[in-house]
Formats: sequence, C-alpha cells, structure tokens
Amino acid sequence: MTTIHETAKVPVESLRWKMDPATLGFATTDDLQPQLDIIGQERGVEAFRFGMAMEAKGYNIFVVGPSNVGKLAVVKRLLENITRKQETPDDICYVNSFKTPEEPVLLRFVAGNGVKFKAAVDKFLENIKREVPQLFESQEYIHSKNALIEEHDKKTREFFKGLEERVKDAGFVMVNMQMGQVQRPDIVPVIDGEPVHLLKVEELVEKGRFPKDEFEQLQEKYKELKEDIDAIFLEVRTLQKEVKRKSEEVDRLMFMNIARELAQPLLNGWRDVEKVSQHVEALLEDMGENLDAIKAIGQPQQGPMGMTFPGASAEAVLHPYGVNLLVDNSENEGPPVIIESHPTYRNLFGSVERVMDRNGLWRTDYMKINAGSFIKGNGGYLVINLMDAIMEPGVWQTLKRALKTSEIEIQTFDPYYLMTTTSLKPEPIAMEVKVVVLATPQLYYMLKNYDEDVEKIFKVRADFDSSMPRTDDSIHEVSRLIKTFADDRELRPFKADAVAALLEHGVRISGRQEKISTAFPILCDIMEEASYLAGEAGETAVGGDHVRRANEARIYRSNQMEDKLQEMIDRGSVFIDTEGEEIGQINGLAVYSMGDYAFGKPSRITCATSIGKEGIINIEREADMSGSTHNKGMLILSGFLRKNFAQNRPLTLAASIAFEQSYGGIDGDSASSTELYALLSSLAERPIRQGIAVTGSVNQRGEVQPIGGVNEKIEGYFKVCENRGLTGQQGVMIPRSNVKDLMLKDEVVDAVKAGRFHVWSVAHINEGIELLTGIPGGERNGEGHYPEGTINALVDAKLQTLAEGLRDFGKAKGDSKEDEENGS
Repeated sequence: MTTIHETAKVPVESLRWKMDPATLGFATTDDLQPQLDIIGQERGVEAFRFGMAMEAKGYNIFVVGPSNVGKLAVVKRLLENITRKQETPDDICYVNSFKTPEEPVLLRFVAGNGVKFKAAVDKFLENIKREVPQLFESQEYIHSKNALIEEHDKKTREFFKGLEERVKDAGFVMVNMQMGQVQRPDIVPVIDGEPVHLLKVEELVEKGRFPKDEFEQLQEKYKELKEDIDAIFLEVRTLQKEVKRKSEEVDRLMFMNIARELAQPLLNGWRDVEKVSQHVEALLEDMGENLDAIKAIGQPQQGPMGMTFPGASAEAVLHPYGVNLLVDNSENEGPPVIIESHPTYRNLFGSVERVMDRNGLWRTDYMKINAGSFIKGNGGYLVINLMDAIMEPGVWQTLKRALKTSEIEIQTFDPYYLMTTTSLKPEPIAMEVKVVVLATPQLYYMLKNYDEDVEKIFKVRADFDSSMPRTDDSIHEVSRLIKTFADDRELRPFKADAVAALLEHGVRISGRQEKISTAFPILCDIMEEASYLAGEAGETAVGGDHVRRANEARIYRSNQMEDKLQEMIDRGSVFIDTEGEEIGQINGLAVYSMGDYAFGKPSRITCATSIGKEGIINIEREADMSGSTHNKGMLILSGFLRKNFAQNRPLTLAASIAFEQSYGGIDGDSASSTELYALLSSLAERPIRQGIAVTGSVNQRGEVQPIGGVNEKIEGYFKVCENRGLTGQQGVMIPRSNVKDLMLKDEVVDAVKAGRFHVWSVAHINEGIELLTGIPGGERNGEGHYPEGTINALVDAKLQTLAEGLRDFGKAKGDSKEDEENGS
C-alpha cells in the first residue's frame, strides 16, 4: 500500500526547471542577432506610446514598476524612437524691458534662430562700440558742433553789445564771479583806476576815506546795471540750454541714423517680426536716451581735486542691450529628451542669480535668468524619478502648478535664504512638455492616495511587470538580449551553457517556473562579473561555470548574516531539532530579507493546551511582537477548530502558541498551517517528526494555501540538516500550489535525487498531519464522527474531555460555594 510519504513527494524533475543548452541552437552569443526591440513589457510599452501620442492636456505619464526592471533604459529607447519623427521646438530668449526692467521680455524663435539673433545683437553692439567714437570724431560732426557754438557766441555778443560801454561810462567794470560750479557776470566800481568791490567801498565810507554821497550814487547805478546784467544772464542761460538741447539733438540724430542702419539685420528673418521690431525700437530709443554713457565708453572721467578715473567699460554700458539665450535648440534634431537625475528646484525650473554690488546690496537683472531642465525640455520630454522629486523642497508643487497652467515663471526658490533681493518677474513661458515620472508601485499608490492632482495631470500609467511568460520565443528573445548586453558592454561572448545558466537564474528570481524575470539589469550585472571571472581564468568565452561562480560570489558578499545565524544553530544556541519526535513542537520556516538578499531558516514553534476558556493565545501578540497578518492567521486557527470540532458543543480550551527564541517582530501567515499542526499534535497527544520542517498558510476549511519564498525556506532548512548530517528522513513540507514555484539549488536537487532529503507537498491539513505523525487525519462520517484512532478523532475526544473537565470543575466549585453558605 502506498503511504502519504510516497504520494506527497514532489518529483525530482519538478524541483527545478532546467534549460538544456543543446536546445538553444547556438554555440555562443556571437551566432545571434542583437535584440533591438523591447521585450517583456508589452502592456507598459503600449500605455507609454499611447501617452506620448496624446496631445490633450494632462496626458503625462507615470511609469510604475519594481526598481530592478530597467524602467529608465526602456523609457530612453522608446523616446529615442518617438522623437526622430517630430519637429525641433523653439529657441527661447529673454531681453531687457527698458520701461519696466523688472519684467524681462520673452522672445521665441524657430530652432536655430535664437543663437542667430543673439549673434546679430552682439555684432550690432560691437559695431556701436566701434562706430560711435568715430562718428563723434568725424568732420561732419565737428562742423555741426562748431556751427552751433558760433551761433551761440554770436547771440551772446549781441546780448552784451552796448552793455560794456554803459558799465564803463558809469564807472564800473564787468567781472565773472564764481558761484559754485557756475560763473555769473557781475560789475564792480573802479576807484583810482582799480576795481573795488562795493563792500570795500562801504568800509572806506565808514572810515571817511570815500564820499558818502558818491557811494550812494554808485549803489544806485549798480542796482540799475545789475538788473540789466541779470536779465541778460538769464537770456544767456536760456540760450545755453537751447544750444545744449540742439547739440544733444544733433548727437542723437546722428547716432540714431547710424544705429538704425546698423540695426537693420535685427529686424528681418524672424517669425515674430512684430515683437522683435518693438524690442529693437525700444533698444534704440534707450540707447539714444543714454547716449552720453555710450559716448563716454573708455574715456577718462574727471573726479574731485582734479583726479581722473578710467571710464566705464563697453561691457558695463552695453550690458542692458544684450540677449539672454535661455534655450538653444540649434544643435537638436527633433524634440529634446532630458533625463534629470538630480531634480532640485534650481536644476528643474531654473533660477535668477544675484550678485552683490559695491554697496553690499544683492542685485540681479534679466541676463542672470537661467533655465532648468523643465524649460529646456519644452516641446519635448522630461524624465525624473519620483522619489528624488518629492524629496526636494518646492519641486513637486511647482511641477504640478506648471503642468496644470501650462506655463512657468522663473523664480529663485531658496527657503534657506533670509535676506531679500531685487526681484524680477520675467514674462511667463508657455509650456508644452511631456513629463515622465518613474516610480515604484508602493510610492505611486501612496502619492495617488494623498494627492488628488495626480489623476488630473498624469492620466496615463504605464505598468512595467517584473516577469514575462517563459516560452520558446521569450527564451530566444532573452538570449538575443544577452548578446546585445555583451556587445554594448564589450564583454566576452557567452557560450550556450552560460546563457542557459542565466536563463535559469532569470526563472528563479521571477519566483515561478512558467515565468522569466524582466529584471534584466540584474542579469547584466551577473554577465559583467562572469565575464571578469572568465578573463581571470584566461578564457575567451564565458561558460556556465563562470555564471554559477559569479552567482555564488554575489551570495557570499551578502550572506554574512545568514552564516552567523547558521553558526548559532550549529553550535546549539538556537534550538532546532532535526531528528526524533515531540508532542506540540514543530519546525516552521521563515524568510529573512536583507534588502538585496533573502534567505530562509527554521524556527521552533511550540504549543501547550489545557482546560480553559481563553481559546488560542498568540504569545507574540500578547507581547506586541505580532503583525496584523500573523494575528489573522491565528484567528483562522480558531475558525478551523470551530468548524471541525465545535458543531455539537462549545469550544472550550486554552492553547498558547509561540515562536521560540524569537526576539523581533513576526508577521505573515505562512506559518499558520505549521501552528495548526503543533496545536493538533498537542490536543491529540501524538508526536510530530522533527526532521520535517513545514511552511504554508491555511484557511478555515483546512486547505493549505501558497506562500512566498518557498525556495529560500527549503534551502535554509536543507543547510541546517546538511551541517548536522543528512539522514534520509529529513525534508520540507510545502503547499501543493507552490510546486510550480520551485527553482531549488543544484545541491538540494541532487540530495533529493539521492534520497538523502525530501520535499513533500500537501493540499490539506489532513494530509500534512498524517505525514508528520504517521497517523491519518480522518474525515467526518455521516453521523458526524471521525474514524477511531485518527488524529481528528483524538483531538475531538480531547476537546470533549476538556469541555467536561471545565464543566465538572465549575460544578464542583459551585457545590463547594453552596456548602460554605449553608455552613455559615
């Protein structure tokens, strides 16, 4: 008769999917064509292309998938293929607004024309710097100036004609008096042939040295003549202002004539001719108004006390007339694709730089406006990582605002800068950019839950899968991809057995035999390391042994914690029995995740039962060390007992279940079937074989459900048994639904094949308890009873005994209390 030990055994061929190198159809990857298509991400690629094709507002894209599936590489390739067919976006410039300098003007040009416009303006300014000094040194200019001066002198002479004679006849002489920086004509009397100021004449009168009546006559004459002189002086000043105005008009007229001639190349050949012409006209007008500064370029300036200083440089004077070429697409063919790996506010949205002037004040102007990658990607595509973006202050809110309004206003965001600066308000830039955000599923769904704007501005989600179906076609496609990786990274060619080893590893990390992982970056890293090992061995091609050694080396670099825990088990510090039998004790299996590496190890689970009403006590929960999923699994055990053993009586017991020597948190329900086996063993008082470790969750119907990490769990227990010595009676019991997930290491498969280790699969608790105890679980008959001698019958009887014991204890306690009351 076939026993459960035989029927539940997993066939050796089911323990691992093997790739026969001979079926691949090539000797090395040099025999293959490169893989140029994207494989394994059909759903995500289709969604991405749809989002790229949609021109409606809000169709930006979230690319969601695990961090190791190469999302960025796929996005790069898709964008390269898309952008080849599209037009190159505009160049963007900022120029000075001469009426309102704090509001710089935006100019847009066809791609390539922005740099041409900037070059044309630079050439114009260079010509101005060269031609203006020559203009004001020309004979024509000097002749015009001389004519104005002669006209001024002639009129001045006419004003003073006859006045000098009257002054002389009255006994006065004309002198020039310095009043500040202005000289004014004045008259003083002539005494004894010498000009003497009236104040001194008055002193002589007081001393009796000059007749008083004559002094009074001088005063009257002075008053009359002074009124005439002041009137003439005002007329002369008015004449001087008029001459200066005419001189400036001449200067301006001559400058504007030559400036307009030089500015002609700035007015033609642009798409937005009207706006460019308005700017050029405003530029010329401002130059005309500041002509003195332009004329003084490089000229020494007179300072106080006769000192001279170098004149203003051409760069300083002509700075307000330059062009700030913010975005230059002249060298691009098609829309830009910008991948921003460091999305700070400044890098994404640009900034307005500031400098400190000689007075210690922060100042800025339109030439200090810088573009960020968001603006440089206008008309194209911007790719960022969500985690990087949301970690930077101000980035996510500004990005959302720009995408919702379709425009961006460049401002400096500096939350740590406490002092104010001269502010600019540049003309906003209309934005037409597709934003692609890369994210893990956990981060994406968390953001979507808390930010209602995500659905409005990111209407397309491209889901990238971590695995794809393992078919003959997919195996061939991945083999070609291995060829492409080898060529791109200049690795040695890979032999067929090396490709087979990589494919097997891809199946293992996918977690299912019928799938192969799309975590191609991981495979690529293994290829790099295997090629290095082949080179160290002097091989010209990479073999399967090099791939396996590379994998082993990767594990060795990461499994120090696993070795430490194994060492504790080997020396007996952690109690694990791998032989013998015990009641209410069983080996469960847990997976320890170290981030980039996971391993499995056994853990002793014990159960103690007694009379009581407490039900099943989860010791981890009582100690606040149990997670919600583990708590749920424990509650399911109560449901199983009620369904199978409490249909005709209440469920009365106290059972405590614990993970022994567990000092950290526990979560997950993968040990719920293991805990149930320990509970049934304790109630039935039948021992469990300690050489069998168990994993699997259970439902209230007693069905054993699949769990994760099945390969790591089996390999972890195998390591424990191997170190202690394989007896041929040891093994692991797993859910039957996990058989298709098996991709065990070769040493485990070899041990099973030799009969030194076993892997069993069960679908129901009754199968598992029979395998563990050697006693059938037992099915309830039509009368509601379990067959005598089965585990379920023993449990049923024990629960009946516990219920009766509780009843009798309660009755006896009640009788004793009644006797005490009667006696009193």
